[in-house]
Amino acid sequence: MADVQVDGGGLKRTLKDLFAGAAGGVAQVLLGQPFDIVKVRLQTSSQYKSALDGATQIFKNEGPLAFYKGTLTPLVGIGACVSVQFGGFHYARRQFEQRNAATNPLDPTLSYSQYYLSGAFAGIANSVISGPIEHVRIRLQTQPHGAARLYSGPIDCVRKLSAHEGVLAGLYRGEAVTILREAQAYGVWFLAFEYMMNADAKRNGIKRDEISQVKVATYGGLAGEALWLSSYPFDVIKSKMQSDGFGPNRKYSSMRDCFAQTWRLEGARGFWKGIGPTLLRAMPVSAGTFAVVEMTMRAMG
Repeated sequence: MADVQVDGGGLKRTLKDLFAGAAGGVAQVLLGQPFDIVKVRLQTSSQYKSALDGATQIFKNEGPLAFYKGTLTPLVGIGACVSVQFGGFHYARRQFEQRNAATNPLDPTLSYSQYYLSGAFAGIANSVISGPIEHVRIRLQTQPHGAARLYSGPIDCVRKLSAHEGVLAGLYRGEAVTILREAQAYGVWFLAFEYMMNADAKRNGIKRDEISQVKVATYGGLAGEALWLSSYPFDVIKSKMQSDGFGPNRKYSSMRDCFAQTWRLEGARGFWKGIGPTLLRAMPVSAGTFAVVEMTMRAMG
């Protein structure tokens, strides 16, 4: 119960974190899905010259609704994911505060390495959900258009992926690299945001909840840029593995093999394909996520 004394929240605080994260997750999907499908297509194929060319061809050949292919899965799933991210981060943060308070009762504030570790913990917890959700989304985003499509929807995709190689090897394909990406990405995401928020409060001599929503959104957007710049090569490998074929059509035997083939065939540039639309997407999506989460948490007290 020591974390209740430090944070004053306990179970109630955790439920608030989870709810606020879920609200942020819905905003994240609605803002980011069009950018995400362009990113995935660029990562997993060579048919587009650039992000603009990819977006143009998708619009021309598949129509405007194609930018929201596979949205139902992330709309439900990403809400859960962001809920876990914020719930996990604040849980780990409270554990560090409890530990710090035992040695320095006057100042249980986290070090920035502890902020990173709290974010990494949240990312690892999140990977259990995000791995299969993103796998399904990628399959739906990269499948042929029209009559040649492979999956009729998310449930059909889950069923077929599980039937190929079972739940772990099929639905959870690429989970190892997903864990690596999530730990690094969310460690940096939360670290960057907390650093900017703390620096602003200290610089202006105000409390954290007195920072304007415009600044919260700006710091959230910048944290999103840091997230992707620090973890993007892992994301490329994840997308390649999760769009790979099955049986004799499979290109990559493992995460290590995927890294090796990407380096051999594409060089360093191969690990950064699609970074343009990803960074373009990151600013509004991450800004919206933190703004909604912060606003929700302030409203709940």
